[in-house]
Parts: sequence; structure tokens; C-alpha cells
Amino acid sequence: MTTPPTVLFICQHNAGRSQLGAHLLDVIAPGAFISTSAGLNPADAINPVIAESLHEVGADTAAARPRLVTEADLSTADVVVTMKPGLELPGPVAGRRVEWEFPNPENWDLDGVRGMRDAVAAQVRVLAADLGDGIV
Repeated sequence: MTTPPTVLFICQHNAGRSQLGAHLLDVIAPGAFISTSAGLNPADAINPVIAESLHEVGADTAAARPRLVTEADLSTADVVVTMKPGLELPGPVAGRRVEWEFPNPENWDLDGVRGMRDAVAAQVRVLAADLGDGIV
């Protein structure tokens, strides 16, 4: 049995965009990847509106806690997805780096977050299909 590829999603605070990416990958391609997320300047907690939008699509965020991205994360991930272009990471990326561009949803309401959640889900589907030979 082979280990699934690790996909690391990174944003500034690890409270919104990167949480969306990691949780949506788990919903879209369950068990096909090891999904994780981190931030450059982690918040104290996941954005509650992000969590609510993820619950709507079946994601469990109960254990989700923002955390700092480390050099070890970057050196062990097969794919690193930055949710904003040009993020300065704390070290080199050993695997494939993918840059997406999503705005910071820090003060958004649920309707706004739903739109971004769906846009992130569309990108995640494309990535999962690309990485997993058509798993979606």
C-alpha cells in the first residue's frame, strides 16, 4: 500500500482560505490525499463563518486549529498550494508549488464565503483530478 500524496494549503492566517482548501480536498476526494493547512501568521482560531460554510458541505472542522507553516512542512509536502500569490515561505518547497489567488475572507458574511468556498472547491476538483488520475 502506498501513502497518499500530501497536499499543504497555505495562507496568511490559516483561518480561512487554506482551511477551505484542505477541508474541501477531504470532502471532494476522501482518502485520496493527506490534506493539511498552515499559515504564515496563524490566527487563534478558524474563522467561524468559514467553519459554518464547510459544515454545509459535510466537512468536519471540530479539530481544525490554525498553525504556523514550518520548513519541515514545505520539505515533506508533495504539493504546496498557496492561496495568495507571492507569499514568502519560510523555506524551499521540495514538491510541486501551485499558486492560487483568493481574497482574504476575514470579515465576510456567509453568503460571500459560500461563493468563495464554491470557487475554491472548483480549483480543488481540478487539482485532485490532475494529481489523482481522474479521482473526481
